[in-house]
This record gives sequence, C-alpha cells and structure tokens, in this order.
Amino acid sequence: MNVIETSKLTKYYGKARGIIDISFQVEEGEVFGFIGPNGAGKSTSIRLLLSLIYPTGGSAKIFGKDVIKEGPEIRQDIGYLPSEIFYYERMKVIDLLKYSASFYKKDTTERMHELAEYMELDLNRRIEDLSYGNKKKVGIVQGLLHSPRLLLLDEPTLGLDPLMQRKFFSLIRQENARGVTVFFSSHILSEVQRLCSRVGIIKEGRIIEISDIRTLQQNNYKRIEVTVRDLPPDYFALPGVTNLEATNGGVRFFFKGDIDGIVARISALDLIDVTIEEPTLEEIFMHYYE
Repeated sequence: MNVIETSKLTKYYGKARGIIDISFQVEEGEVFGFIGPNGAGKSTSIRLLLSLIYPTGGSAKIFGKDVIKEGPEIRQDIGYLPSEIFYYERMKVIDLLKYSASFYKKDTTERMHELAEYMELDLNRRIEDLSYGNKKKVGIVQGLLHSPRLLLLDEPTLGLDPLMQRKFFSLIRQENARGVTVFFSSHILSEVQRLCSRVGIIKEGRIIEISDIRTLQQNNYKRIEVTVRDLPPDYFALPGVTNLEATNGGVRFFFKGDIDGIVARISALDLIDVTIEEPTLEEIFMHYYE
C-alpha cells in the first residue's frame, strides 16, 4: 500500500516556481529521503501534502485519500516537524503540548511524558526561556505524541546538538520499526544515507531521480585511488574517468563504466596500493547538481 501518492503536483507562487510536475509514491513502513539544496522545493512539497498551501495543478493522496478534500481526517494520523519552530512564547512547554494534544481523539498524556524524558525536555520551562535546540525538541515531542502513522520531517535535526541528533535518529528508527512511514526531507546527505532506504532528488522544483540508496551508489561512480611505483603520463586519461587528480604517490579519480576494463588497466601497473569505494550520497548528489 502507498501511504503517499502524488501525481504531477505543481505549485507556483504567482510567476515564481515552487514545484513542477512532482510525481512519486511512498510505501507503507518506508523511510523515504527527499533531498535537495535550500530552495529546491522540499518544504513546498511537504506543505502541499499537509494542505497548508494549495496546488496550482496535480494531486496528492495520503492513506489513499485526497489531501485537500479529506485533509482534517488525514492529519489525525500525521506527525509534522517543520524546519523552523515558532511557538507562543509565554506558555509553558507542558501547556503547549496539552493544547496540541487536545486536537487528537486519544489520551496522549503518558506518551508525552515518555517522549519528553527521552528527549531530555523540561516540561515546566517557558517557551521564551528555551534555546533553539530545546524548541526543536518541543517540536519533536509535539509531532510524535499522538503516535501518528506517517511522519513528515522537514530538516528535522536543524538546531540539535550531535548527541540529540543521535537520540532523534534512534527514536525515528524505533517509530519505523513499529510500522510508522517516514518522509524525511533534508539537505544534509549523511543523515539521509544513515536513515533512508529510498531517496528522491529534487532540483529546481523537479524530481530528477528516485532510487534506493544502494542502487544509486552501485550504478553511479566508483571512487578509485591508486598508489604506484611508476605511473606513465595520462595513463588514466580514459572515457568514464573524471575528477582525476594527483596524490602523493599516485592518482585518485571517479570512474563510471566497465569495471573489468579499469581493473585490468590498474592491475597492469606496478602497484603499491589500490582502493575502490562506493561514492558517498553527497558525491552522487553533487554529480546531479553540477
């Protein structure tokens, strides 16, 4: 079953581009990464899924229901963490969370306290006294307190220190293990690589690639570093070789093509060492953007 389905979803702000013809599906229980630089259209896509803004064209469904016609019902089962957190400053954290909980048809008291303890959040402090990182923790608890079936996370670790980021990722894995579907939007590619099974890459409002992360790495460039005793000039000036640069005792480069051919060419050298690695998601991503 697909939890999210979009078909040619498009949004213009006047004449300014938001997103154009976005079509993708997210399966139940999946952790789907949505990556692109700031301004690519990630937040616009999430706001359209939540009906916080309305599309210029196309459609979107969540749980098989139209996000506009059945938005209030759908949102009962969605947890949303926006990239920027703004709250009523004078409220205590506990009062804000109780107010949020009042919108759901279930008792969330126990869950709220469990999450606050896990995220090391003091419920009795006023919002105005919190650091940005602690306000982000409030957002995490708020997004999860009603045990949603779908999590929409927009740059969720912004403002969290490294220790809290690790706890947050552990929490999301726990949620996913109990069947929660996660839509994870980020421009921090190492986060997506750690958490997601499949990824969509968005560039200037359009999706340019959807693939599982392993396939994306395997079908892409290999990162190769060769250390040799004597390297003939232009030995690796070959089709498929890019980013060729000299190192202390050899060369490093990216290669895309027949791996047997490049390995045979490397093995003909008087080798000291050779390393062939998968590229990081960041290196793949930069390839799409260059």
